[in-house]
Amino acid sequence: MKKFIQQIKQNYRLVLVVLIVGLLLGWLIRPSGETPAANETALHEAHDHAEEATVWTCSMHPQVRSDKPGKCPICAMDLIPLSSMQSDDEGTNPNDIVMTESAAKLAAVQTMVIRKGAAEKSIFLQGKVQADERNLAEMTARFGGRIEKLFINFTGQQVSQGEKLATIYSPELITAQRELLEAVKLKDSRPSLYKASREKLKLWDLTDNQISAIESHGEPQTYFDILATISGTVMNRHVAVGDYVKKGDQLFQLINLSQVWVLFDAYESDLPWLKVGDPVTFTVQAMPGKEFTGKISYIDPFLNGSSRVAKVRLVVNNPQQELKPEMFVNGIVESDKAEKTNELLIPKSAVLWTGKRSVVYVKVQGTENPTFSFRQIELGPETGNYYVVANGLNEGEEVAVNGVFKIDAAAQLQGLTSMMNPEGGDSGAGKMPGMDMGGSSNSAAKQKEAPAEIDKSKISVQFKKQLQQVYDVYLNMKNAFIESDAKQVASDASEVKKALQKVNMELLKGDAHMAWMDQLKVISSTIDNISKSTDIALQRKEFAAFNMAFHKSIKQYGMNGATAYYQYCPMANSDQGAYWLSETKEIRNPYFGEDMLGCGENRETLE
Repeated sequence: MKKFIQQIKQNYRLVLVVLIVGLLLGWLIRPSGETPAANETALHEAHDHAEEATVWTCSMHPQVRSDKPGKCPICAMDLIPLSSMQSDDEGTNPNDIVMTESAAKLAAVQTMVIRKGAAEKSIFLQGKVQADERNLAEMTARFGGRIEKLFINFTGQQVSQGEKLATIYSPELITAQRELLEAVKLKDSRPSLYKASREKLKLWDLTDNQISAIESHGEPQTYFDILATISGTVMNRHVAVGDYVKKGDQLFQLINLSQVWVLFDAYESDLPWLKVGDPVTFTVQAMPGKEFTGKISYIDPFLNGSSRVAKVRLVVNNPQQELKPEMFVNGIVESDKAEKTNELLIPKSAVLWTGKRSVVYVKVQGTENPTFSFRQIELGPETGNYYVVANGLNEGEEVAVNGVFKIDAAAQLQGLTSMMNPEGGDSGAGKMPGMDMGGSSNSAAKQKEAPAEIDKSKISVQFKKQLQQVYDVYLNMKNAFIESDAKQVASDASEVKKALQKVNMELLKGDAHMAWMDQLKVISSTIDNISKSTDIALQRKEFAAFNMAFHKSIKQYGMNGATAYYQYCPMANSDQGAYWLSETKEIRNPYFGEDMLGCGENRETLE
């Protein structure tokens, strides 16, 4: 034991000697004018500056920027260094937006190769059944006289060609018959006189049988029958028994309804999709469930100056006379584009709109990481869920069709060309209170945050049910607008307010919650103004603003099984155009009442 303690003491002295020698050597070889404390401070400062130079952002919300790591204030995900969202691919265009594979997956970016195809669209048309003008006959008096008998007693009576309509006594006709009888006696010596006498009676609508009967009888007939010139329906009866008529006076108006016209109203936006020969399927309210078909035979070359529609005509056989003039009809045309049938098509979800500009992001091929190039394009007509591309894209190019707003936000964040920043440069996007985001404060004040994309499948079913309850009472208010009943509108608006108050916004998280709060400001203020007013004009103005925000909510969040039709009238809201939502495809315009009930078109179907 004593030996062990002595060994420790000897080793201790050795360690102490080595330590002292080491300190002396370090002091002798250190650079002059610098202390260890200074070295440590410099190293610490360099580390701090390196950290300060790193910008932290959110892979799901690239508009968020911070000078230090932490949580995203929107989705609570961990912030990552901005450089990790980008790639170091060489040879890429400096204006292209480059993302890592992980960033593209987090942003739910999906792409599609653009191809040519048939530009098809379902056109919904409304119109009326009208009589075929070519089958209309106006019977007038060819000679003066007195109506002695009427065989047609009411409008709408069916008659056949050659059927007696009335009996007339005419001194002029008696005189003409006597001339014929005298000419018969001179038939051999003066055949031209005989022929002229017969022609005169023919011009007075007497048939050959009637004229021959006069000749065989040998004396004038005192009363003469007026016969129907066509088979059809009596539209108007202008005479009664005992009436005296003069030459040229109207007697009867007949129409043959075995063939009718169906006249539809087509708006300017529909005309590129319609052409003569297109098949049309239509229904009438009087016969639900029964479909009629026809083909477009004529498109009016002129637009109506007030309603801004052109007439589209179908000629339809009507042997059973089921279709009656003035019946309302709803038609559907499954049409391809009138001028061309093979067009370059792009999904609607791929296009960003900003004023007159249409923007897409084209995927750059041959790069290691997903790379997208900003591209302005020119769009043609809308075709279902697609647009026709008029200019700016080529067949075979690959474009982003999902996550487009996030790509644009990332480009905006990096100062590249984007939808809201077409000139490029630092836009100051993504500044948030309490965070050092960098960028120009002036441009940040002007910058608008890109709309968030919301996955409807992740929205609470309970929230969708609550939103549908708002929609259900909204329909009552919309119908009151159709009736132009301002008091009922105000009452129904109060019910909409109550339903809105029952919507629990805590069921929404992240982007969905923030988007609802923005839309609720407009929805609540406009519905409040409607409920407090009894001025139908003011109510309709607020109604137009309400519909824009309410449609956005339904489209973003969806409803629990309900289908809504988003409809548009270009003449509403002081000719600025206005939208509304309906439970049916039938157009019943809430902005004019009965004056222009059918003015409008279906723009979108919300499932």
